[in-house]
Amino acid sequence: MNVVKKAILPTGFVAAGIPAGIKKNGKLDVALIVSQSPALAAVVSTSNTMQAAPVILNKAHLKKSSAFYAIIANSGNANAFTGKAGLKDADTMATEVGFALSIKKESVLVASTGIISKRMPITRIKNIVPQLVLALSRQGIAQAKQAIMTTDKFAKEITVSFKVGTKTVTVCGIAKGAGMISPKMATMLAFITTDANISKHALDRALHEAVAPTFNSMTVDGCMSTNDTVIVLANRRAGNSQIDGGAGFKKFVEALKIVCMELAKMIVRDGEGSTKLIRITVMQAKHHEEAKLVAMAVANYNLFKIAMFASSPNMYGRIVAAVGSTGVPVREEELKIKYSPLQKNEVDITVRLGRGKARAVVYTSDLSHEYVKINAEYN
Repeated sequence: MNVVKKAILPTGFVAAGIPAGIKKNGKLDVALIVSQSPALAAVVSTSNTMQAAPVILNKAHLKKSSAFYAIIANSGNANAFTGKAGLKDADTMATEVGFALSIKKESVLVASTGIISKRMPITRIKNIVPQLVLALSRQGIAQAKQAIMTTDKFAKEITVSFKVGTKTVTVCGIAKGAGMISPKMATMLAFITTDANISKHALDRALHEAVAPTFNSMTVDGCMSTNDTVIVLANRRAGNSQIDGGAGFKKFVEALKIVCMELAKMIVRDGEGSTKLIRITVMQAKHHEEAKLVAMAVANYNLFKIAMFASSPNMYGRIVAAVGSTGVPVREEELKIKYSPLQKNEVDITVRLGRGKARAVVYTSDLSHEYVKINAEYN
């Protein structure tokens, strides 16, 4: 696998990002990613029952269409809890892109992130769609990755390439996310493009396999959002023999997991006000679900996160309390906890339950004064 910590679009993809005036600061806030040939789409979205209009719209489009060409995404407004008007606005975004690209609106996917319950300034988006289309280029991914950011301190991007036979397959991902991060999933958007020739069944399976140990195994603050979406577009332009199983599928899943894992780590590392990336490994559980339960309990335990920020020796006691809060019957003499130096910006925590052979890994961040400041001022 060739890994580059930069977004390099696969064959047949172009992108753009421009300001529409959704954000008051005038920064880039609308992104467009386009496949120049029909692409398959796989999507994983939030399990929050209060789903944003774009999440609802995408589910409808996935039922109606088997070929997709574009993703339009905005930051600064979540278009969530906006009722029928919000659904109409999401539909308008897809319609305008469809008209500008001469494609059906059902072949366009939509994503939004930002303030919840405020009406989308849809006229501003309608006015800039032609300009957005004119700006499309392979280099435009540099602006697109900026246009999806909210409280992010840096853009998240990565590209992985590998061989299937004699052909090179590329998987490129960009993401946003820093706060309201907790499965299933988080207030994050991730857009992944690939030129892999892969079947729809294999693409769906690969995305679900990749999301579970990555985006669904991270937490910044334990707060689930309404807009979380991961989209993969595969336009099959690499020319490889079709991936449906076997060695080719294993390679593709490996590449997709690398992309998702690196993006997930970047999101946690960029957690609002965070100073540390923390990996929590729970071992010797009865089964994976139990290990994941304990790992997430520790990761979301505020007193643990505060102790991590302070590099406090009392962190040990916070972990013990978090483990006990799950109701898992761990015996005191069996519980073993180890951790790497707390003063570093990356810390490893290992918790052994003494109950079996299963394990789980979760990524989280610490909780600082800055987190409270950022969220108190966010409006």
